[in-house]
Amino acid sequence: PRHYLDWDNKPNTYKEYPNSLDIIKIPDPKFDNEISFWEVITKRKSIRNFASSPISTMDLSLLLYGMMGLTRKFPNFAYRTTPSAGGLYPIETYPVINNVSNIEQGIYHYNVANHQLELLKKGDFRTEVAKGCLDQKMAYNSCVNFIWTAIIQRSQWKYLQRCYRYIYMDAGHIGQNFYLVAEALNLGACTIGAIYDDELNKLLDIDGTKETSIYVGVLGKKKE
Repeated sequence: PRHYLDWDNKPNTYKEYPNSLDIIKIPDPKFDNEISFWEVITKRKSIRNFASSPISTMDLSLLLYGMMGLTRKFPNFAYRTTPSAGGLYPIETYPVINNVSNIEQGIYHYNVANHQLELLKKGDFRTEVAKGCLDQKMAYNSCVNFIWTAIIQRSQWKYLQRCYRYIYMDAGHIGQNFYLVAEALNLGACTIGAIYDDELNKLLDIDGTKETSIYVGVLGKKKE
């Protein structure tokens, strides 16, 4: 059947938590122009064992910006560092911070529009995230666990039942940038597709229908 786009009800491509516990300003990303692109490409690999030292707030800023930061802004649209089918950007990022300098442990949401963190829950959630990742130790020993969710309606508005294909492609684009930025910063990274969706959804207080967990990225300092 022919499908017409309902422009009056186009979903927003940003999510915000106006009632978050706190707003954490993170530094604007500063880029090292001496890093070799091809060296990053060839050295990239999944790393599952991490050192115990923290990452910096600049590391976190660069990772978030590299995964989905805004690059070119217009009145009704903004390009990001990763592509998205139809420019609909259905993926949201929830950093669960375990060991980052000057940022307390807790569950946060990345506010893309303002490049800042919204604190949702305070505390140590390493055990809960690891259980949601089939008890994989790397999710317990990491500095940050990035939980990526999908807001289905953003893609469904245009692509109907095909939206799921594009949502997972979008998640893959973000995952690859996650790996590349981590390698550029000499950090260890690994993505996890084997997750218990319901457990992570409960942890994030999302319904699992309109918005659901689909992917996780763990990150830490490389061991010497």
